[in-house]
Order: sequence, then C-alpha cells, then structure tokens
Amino acid sequence: MITGTHISYYFHCPRHLWLFAHNINMEHNSENVDIGRFISNSTYERQQHEIRIHNDEFDIVLDFYDAKNKVIHEVKKSSKMEETHIWQVKFYIFVLNQIGINDVSGDIDYPLLRQKIKVSFSEEDSKKIQTYITEIKEIISSDLPPKPINKPFCKNCSYYELCYI
Repeated sequence: MITGTHISYYFHCPRHLWLFAHNINMEHNSENVDIGRFISNSTYERQQHEIRIHNDEFDIVLDFYDAKNKVIHEVKKSSKMEETHIWQVKFYIFVLNQIGINDVSGDIDYPLLRQKIKVSFSEEDSKKIQTYITEIKEIISSDLPPKPINKPFCKNCSYYELCYI
C-alpha cells in the first residue's frame, strides 16, 4: 500500500523511504515533525483536518479538502522541499482520480511564510506517478536499504544516526 509519506520520502531520500516502509520509525524523536504537525493542526481550524482515503492500493490523508472548489490543501512548515510537496499533492490528485473524483487541483499552504503554491495535474503527471509508484515498490521490496545520500539536509533528519553513526 502506497501512502503520501512514501511519495514524500521517495523524493526526499530513498533510504528514508526504505527504513520507513520497514517500520523503522525515528520520527517520534523529531522536533521538526512535531512542529509540522502543530502547524497543520492549528492552521485553518474551521476546516475538517486529516481526511483519510483508503483502498487496497493507496492510503492517503489529506490535510483538508475543499469539496466545493475541488481543491486539496496540504499544509507545510517550510518550502525547502517544495518539489517533494508538489509531487505529494499530485499523488493525492492521482488517487482521487483513481476513485472517480476528477478535475481536482491542489494548494500547498505555507502559513509561516504566508505563501501558497498552486498545483495542477496533467496526464503526463499521471504517467510519472505510475512510474514513481513502481520505483517505490522496488525500493521497498529490496532486502537492504539504499545507501545514504549525504545531502546537507541529512543532518536534520530523524534517521541521521541510522545512516551516519
């Protein structure tokens, strides 16, 4: 079963994806995760938060969904991983299309930055996501995790000790 977290970690770090998929979870120790959760829960308080859509293949949790305008809203702390955020929202749109909810767009909300990024979806995006899903399944099914990627953001990762110590 593929989740939005799998998509996010696929773009962020394949090793992080593998560790997470094998139930090696270090995020309970992460201050960044706690801050992000607080921002998501305290922003747009009048909206229904964390709408879960689940089937045999996908399990997604939308921060909130504006059904009238068909807009997914994903709330993020920082725009540092903007490309990752965009593909996570595109994955959510892909899943909604799979269950018959079409013509959906997305917004990535950065409340601390007072910014919003609009996300659209194309047939080309759908093809790319299908490829990403295949690659995610290959990474997850591997017996060993991928090698560490050694990027500057690794120092702030909750899995840092598993990769470098």
